[in-house]
Parts: sequence; structure tokens; C-alpha cells
Amino acid sequence: MARANGIDICYEIFGEQGAEPMLLIMGLGGQMIYWDDDFCRQMAARGFRVIRFDNRDIGKSTKLSGGKRLGAIELLKLRFLNIPIAAPYKLLDMARDTTGLMDTLGIKSAHLVGMSMGGMIAQEIAISFPERVRSLTSIMSSTGDPKTPQPTREAMAVLMAPPPATKEEYFERHAQTWKILRGGSFPEDEALDRSRAERNFERGLNPAGAGRQLRAILASGSRKQRLASVKAPTLVIHGTIDPLARPEGGKDTAASIPGAKLLMIEGMGHALPIRMWPQIIDAIDKHAHGASAKAA
Repeated sequence: MARANGIDICYEIFGEQGAEPMLLIMGLGGQMIYWDDDFCRQMAARGFRVIRFDNRDIGKSTKLSGGKRLGAIELLKLRFLNIPIAAPYKLLDMARDTTGLMDTLGIKSAHLVGMSMGGMIAQEIAISFPERVRSLTSIMSSTGDPKTPQPTREAMAVLMAPPPATKEEYFERHAQTWKILRGGSFPEDEALDRSRAERNFERGLNPAGAGRQLRAILASGSRKQRLASVKAPTLVIHGTIDPLARPEGGKDTAASIPGAKLLMIEGMGHALPIRMWPQIIDAIDKHAHGASAKAA
């Protein structure tokens, strides 16, 4: 546990003490273990000190309070009437959590790899605290521009579904959710759904926290214009069949950041399937080490 930005953050480190630091920032409602253990080990084997952590309001990090569950009416207000959504905190606060964790660990700057909401947090750090970023990798994320296509109806239903009432219902919902988000057949991942759900459940669920994180995303608005100021070498990775952060979200991100590289992965949805790890890890490795070599 680390004290950072006034809260407690649960984190875990893979790799050697002297290796280049790389922070993995998770998405909406996701505990740090969604950065799979083996994914982290493989990334560390490329010469990085890999740090994964629970964002505020999730897993073993500090749980906050406030903010009613978002309903369809509020979402419609935001989308069509441009009425601001109230939120106990915003993405900038979560960005400060991340830099606060870096401070506690004695890390002046790091390679940032963010997935979905984690990509938004990483973008916010690159905008607001550019000196902390050696390289930026934004995966299955977006600029927050409301003009980009909305999630599919199925994916939106997953996002807005009421919390499961029982443990068994949670396990069933977990498998159903990831089937929709992956957007295809991935037997290696499906075989792990139950054990991943059990580990999540044991560490502790916080549906209200996921609701506050969603409010943070919506209340933070678009980063599109501000992303033009990003100087960090940037790689954008996105799946061609992402039902939640649609492929246009990745393309918009890459187009908004000067010099950003875009990698579209054929057949990937809103998940990191095991069979696609080699391509993803290779791309991040090449990008981060290339950024370090250029800076040296």
C-alpha cells in the first residue's frame, strides 16, 4: 500500500529494481489484476519495472463516497442537452493519484500504459504533468470527444446493468460481460473467466466506485483540443471490433496527438486476449525502448 494524493493505493511490482519504470493504468471498474500476472511478467522480461495498481474506488485502494448511480436520464442530458454531470472527482484527480504513487515510489518519470479509462488517465497525465511521462501508450481508449461513435447497444447494456445480487450471479455476469467485450471466440481467455472472477470477488467488489469512475469520465469532458500539446512519444493501440470504445476512438486519439503512431489490431474488441499479447507486448516494448533511446 502507498499513501498518494490523500488516499491509499494498492500496488504490485514486477521486474528488477533498476529497470525502466512502466505504470499500467487500468480501466473503468477494473482491478489491477485485469493486467494479467503473466502479461506483467512478460512485459517485465523486456527490461521494465512494471507497476500495476488499483485505481481509487476499486479493489484494495481507498473507497470514496457520494454520487448517485448514473441513470439513462442523466446520460441523455449529457449527450443531447449538454448539461454537466456532477461527480465527486474527475480524471485529473485520478491522474494525481498516479503521479502521487510515482512520488511515493521515488519515480520521477515513467512509461505510461493505460487501458480504456486508464488510457484517459494516462492522456491527462501527459497533458497536465508532461515531465512525468517518458512515453505514452493509450490502449482501447478515446479523446472523450462526444462526436465519436457511442458504444454498441450490447456494450452500453453491460455498462449500465445493475450490480449482481449474489456471488453466483456475479460469476455469470462476469463471463457474459467479457464475451460481449471481447467480441469473438477466445477459448484461452474463456477458460480463465471463472478463476479471474473468483479472484476479483475475493479482493472485494465496489459497484458504487465503478459508478463514480464513470461519472469522473463523463464530467471530465473532451481532451481532444488539449491533446495537441502532448510532447511524449505516443502509441495508440485499438481493436478493429471494439464495441465499447469504438475503433474511431483510437483513430481520433492518434490524430489528436502530434506524431502519434496508431496500431489497429484485427479482430480485437475491448479486451487484451492472450493470443494477441505477443503483438501488443512487442509494440509497447519497441515504442517505450525507442522513446528512451531517443531521449538519451
